Amino acid sequence: MNKNFINWLIFGALAIIWGSSFILMKISLDNHLGPYQIASLRIVFAGLILLPITVKNIKNIPRNKLFLVFISGTLGSLLPAFLFCLAEEGIESSLAGTLNCLTPIFAIITGAIFYKTRVSTNKIAGILIAFIGSILLLFSRGHLQENQQLIFISFVVLAAFLYGFNVNMVTKHLLMISPLNLAAISLSLNAIPAFLVLISTSFFSLSFSNHQLLIAVGAAAFMGIMGTAFAIILFYTLVKRAGGIFASMVTYGIPFVAIAWGIFYGEVYYFKQVVCLLIILFGVYWGNKKTGKQ
Repeated sequence: MNKNFINWLIFGALAIIWGSSFILMKISLDNHLGPYQIASLRIVFAGLILLPITVKNIKNIPRNKLFLVFISGTLGSLLPAFLFCLAEEGIESSLAGTLNCLTPIFAIITGAIFYKTRVSTNKIAGILIAFIGSILLLFSRGHLQENQQLIFISFVVLAAFLYGFNVNMVTKHLLMISPLNLAAISLSLNAIPAFLVLISTSFFSLSFSNHQLLIAVGAAAFMGIMGTAFAIILFYTLVKRAGGIFASMVTYGIPFVAIAWGIFYGEVYYFKQVVCLLIILFGVYWGNKKTGKQ
């Protein structure tokens, strides 16, 4: 089979899986699970499915790197899972998916601030374009303060910031660890605090004979197994086959899948919001574009 075809197949699968995670959060919320329960279940299921890899390979991780591996899982998976679930209590899943595409811009910003990464002119231009698109998107919502949506939107922005910071931290400190082992061990370790949070929510005292509750748990399980564990394996496979630049472009496909699911689920999304999304995506593209001066 053609190598490029397989690469695009993986690309499409990732966009669909990650883009679908936002509507799955909404489905879980609408079926009697709280945001802390959903996020905890997602990480617990991801950690459990990858546990055999962790048990086999954790001894190979240098002791002085193990804490950073844990922190990487916290910043790149655990905290964003909670932030996105909290955000979707107040905003549509399609909007959460749209704002998530700011992640590459935050990768540029955090790299420059915390790791002294050189910022080229096109990166600065990309940041400004994406920022303008984001502001226009927020204004397109209307009555943000009255609806108290700003706090929920800030949760998504913070999650994107954590994603961006984690990318730089991994690049700076954890490249010597294989991507699969890094993903497995970081998720399995973070499944421990996630499980403690799950216990604190009285999840295990719920009535599991309730059909709606089972739907919610199933959606959270799918997010954990497919949207976190399996998707990370697919992503690193794509990085190995096609390179990091091509793999990072998955970010551009996720919002369109999230919007499509949101509209299917009955969420309202206007044309002007699509235009704002295109402005943000163009800024992300321009900020990550390679030039001869880089």
